[in-house]
Amino acid sequence: MSDASVPEQVYEAAADRTLRELQDRIMDLTDGPESDLEGGILTIEFEDGVKFVINSHRAARQIWMAADRSAWHFDYRHGEERWVAPKTGEELWSAVDAVLSRKLGRPIHLAR
Repeated sequence: MSDASVPEQVYEAAADRTLRELQDRIMDLTDGPESDLEGGILTIEFEDGVKFVINSHRAARQIWMAADRSAWHFDYRHGEERWVAPKTGEELWSAVDAVLSRKLGRPIHLAR
């Protein structure tokens, strides 16, 4: 589970900022997928109709990602200002880069 010591307002601001940054960088991709951010849910849709979803899960204070027939839950590490999957140690931006790279068949580097 996420770090419950992170104040709710801090979590919400970080999650909203991260989802907006992800969408902005996805929209900047040349020949990239379509993306839509609404209500804390970032939907990424590809030409073949496949969708990846990255969303803020406020109850768990996590960002969740469903992509490529897999799911990740990322905890916010406030002191480090990054999102990390506790089960795998993967960082959110790197995980998004990896799934987009596999899906698009070319290297994608959205990470900051």
